[in-house]
Formats: sequence, structure tokens, C-alpha cells
Amino acid sequence: MTLARTLAELGIPETEARFYLAALELGEMPIRDIAEKAGISRTNAYDVLARLLDEGLVTTHEGPGKVLRVAAVGPERLIALFDDRRRRLAGILPELQSLHVGSSAKPRVRFYEGTDGIETVLEETLACRSKQLVGILSMRDLYEAPGRDWMDGLVRRRIAAGVSLRVVRARSADIHANWMDSAEELRELRFAPESFVSTMTTYVYDEKVAIISSRRENFGMTIESPEFAALQRQLFDALWAASTPAPQTPRPPKSTRSRRPEIAR
Repeated sequence: MTLARTLAELGIPETEARFYLAALELGEMPIRDIAEKAGISRTNAYDVLARLLDEGLVTTHEGPGKVLRVAAVGPERLIALFDDRRRRLAGILPELQSLHVGSSAKPRVRFYEGTDGIETVLEETLACRSKQLVGILSMRDLYEAPGRDWMDGLVRRRIAAGVSLRVVRARSADIHANWMDSAEELRELRFAPESFVSTMTTYVYDEKVAIISSRRENFGMTIESPEFAALQRQLFDALWAASTPAPQTPRPPKSTRSRRPEIAR
């Protein structure tokens, strides 16, 4: 099986795959040379190039004589591209599952094992229709699974999606001064009373409750039930009222450098 056919089976149209592979093999070259090696007409090559640019698989610049030159981005970009598609699919998975289940009044429970399952449950929270999450987090346990780097990425994706978070954490489970109260990061943080200890993380959004265990039990679960979600939200509100607001992360100071005076003309 050719590389182009393999990439096509992974979701990249074969003409785009042939163009990308030709660019990868030739290095930076004029578009006509890459199109010729890929067996694509120059007219179609510009359409293919536009789609590959959108996917971040190639770059272009104008060379001598205003000739458009094309260079392939490294193959590792393919992994990032497929990871992004996986995240987007995970985001719409709850809606797809609701279509499959139909109008049943029974609660829907999805159980996932392992770190991949935990990541799936957490990723689904970013698809909340209300754009508002409330949660009780065990920071120490989230740092263990799915891990600090992955969680930092989730925070960035949450901010990019415009999803706000009201969160309660236990000081005893906070191991770093990260993810603090921050308007810029759409997060409002309170610390639970000293008597509150939990190794689990819970998010409530829309009509769903996401539950993340510690690494010892290593599972994630989503329960879709209006009544259960309403109960968990009430319990969160009670804990929120009894918790202490955290100081807000200060904004970085603005530059005080004086501007260079303009020359009178």
C-alpha cells in the first residue's frame, strides 16, 4: 500500500496526500514542480495547496521572480492534526450518543477506564452548551492523571472555547500555585473548609456530571441526568457558599517605557 493511500484512509484526500508527499520529498520548490511530481494539474494544484495551508501541512513564500515556492511542514504535524480531529470528535460525541440513544428518559452513564478515558471525559466538558462549568477539583490527583502538561493544555483549550469555570479546591490537595483565581483565564476559585478532603474531581455542566477518580482507581465517568445534575449543582452551591475566595492572580504590569517623541514635520 502506498503512503498516499494510507494517508487517504486516515482522512487526508489522496490528491492532497500526493501533493504533500511530493513537497516532503522535493523540499522547497515552485508549486509547478511539486504538482508535476504529484501528478496533479497546475489548476487543481492551487486548490489542493489552499486546503493543505488550512491544515498547516505546508508553507509558502514568494521566491525570485515572484515565483510561489512551497515547503512541506514536518510529518509530526500529521500527529498534531489527527489529535486535533480526535479532540473535536470527542467534543461532539455526547450529541452523537444522544441521537443514538433517542428520547429515553433514563439517565445515560458512560464509563471509561485508564488515562485515555479520563482525558475523554475531561475533553467532553469543553463542549458544554452553557459555556459555564462548576467543579470540585483535586489538583494533586489531576497532576498524576492525566498529568500536569495535559491539564495545562485543557485549560488553554477551555479559555479558547470561552468556557468559564467556578471551582472549589481543597488547600491540602494543592501542590503548586497554579490555576489560581484569574479573570483572564475565566476561572473563579474558592478554597473549601479545612475539613473537606477529596481525591476525586467532579464537573457539572448542562445536564451532565463528569467524575474523575484518583490514579489509584483510574477511571472517568459521565452521567447525563437532569435530576442528578441539579442535585450535584445544589451540593456545589452549598460548598461554594461555605468556601473562602482565593486571591486573584495579578495582571502583569503595563510597560512604563516612554514613547520616543515624534519628530515634528
